[in-house]
Amino acid sequence: MTTSNTVLTDDFGRKHNYLRISLLEKCNLRCTYCMPADGIALSPKADLMTADEIFAIAQTFVKNGVDKIRLTGGEPLLRKDFPEIVSKLSDLEVSLSITTNGILIDRHIDVLKQFNVNKINLSLDTLVSSKFHSITLRNQFEKVIDNLHLLLNSDFKVKVNVVLMKGFNENEIIDFVKLTQFLPISIRFIEFMPFAGNEWDRSKMVSQNEILSQVSTAFSSEEIQKLEDEKNFTSRNYKIKGFQGDFGIISSITNPFCDSCNRIRLTANGKIKNCLFSNSETDLLTAFRNGGSIEELISHSLKNKKKVRAGMVSISEMDDPALHFDNRSMIAIGG
Repeated sequence: MTTSNTVLTDDFGRKHNYLRISLLEKCNLRCTYCMPADGIALSPKADLMTADEIFAIAQTFVKNGVDKIRLTGGEPLLRKDFPEIVSKLSDLEVSLSITTNGILIDRHIDVLKQFNVNKINLSLDTLVSSKFHSITLRNQFEKVIDNLHLLLNSDFKVKVNVVLMKGFNENEIIDFVKLTQFLPISIRFIEFMPFAGNEWDRSKMVSQNEILSQVSTAFSSEEIQKLEDEKNFTSRNYKIKGFQGDFGIISSITNPFCDSCNRIRLTANGKIKNCLFSNSETDLLTAFRNGGSIEELISHSLKNKKKVRAGMVSISEMDDPALHFDNRSMIAIGG
């Protein structure tokens, strides 16, 4: 029998204490880098984890060392039983957080407060209303901005996720950084990553070096402060002297942070992915519904985790679509 000391440890000694749970595959936006233009084949409702199954499977992870859970989607707030799910998970000794597009925040803010879900990652790729529509295919810009301020006025800790793409929003990098002057938020610039159906190629990506080059042009070296990297960091963080907030760069392509990875992902249909870039998955839900133990499955999945990006060590390997075309679309992974 696998012990709790080793279930969540891979062959490189990385301990996985951070579980990201996707609640569903649907979203009320249609962001092109996340959802293919033709949509995706959704899992039948019967194949999705129920609130009770989410809790029970999460409980197994917590028993083996998980102390941080993030709820993702699709858009997690679209789950009609979202309050029930959060209520159940709040009984576990974990830090609960959520990633959302922000549209439905005002409807759920009391639930988030009640169950101490005070860390919110809000996806917002542009500060221009017309560009927001072009990337999301929806007219919800003002709603997202209003809910961003609602969160800040309600003392939530907010990170704003910005996926950068050339020809779309790389000219807004400094505008996003300047938001941190008067708002206590963390802007996180994310390099465009390859997933099924998002037509990734390296020419569309804005690299860490390109981001820092723009920042260095707009601000002096004395103004730009490098913050200490957190344990198990994904974002290399910076601050402009005197600004309330800060900004960071998630450089999964040009400068990955795999050495300290502590994350494992549970999809809405109960499969775990040991790496965001991995094509392989391990089905926990079927075993759970059949009354079997899922600890051995979890352990086996992590023992097969590669040292770097599902085995894609170099950027040139990522240029080969054959290595990642059959990965899920981002909307079906949950980030």
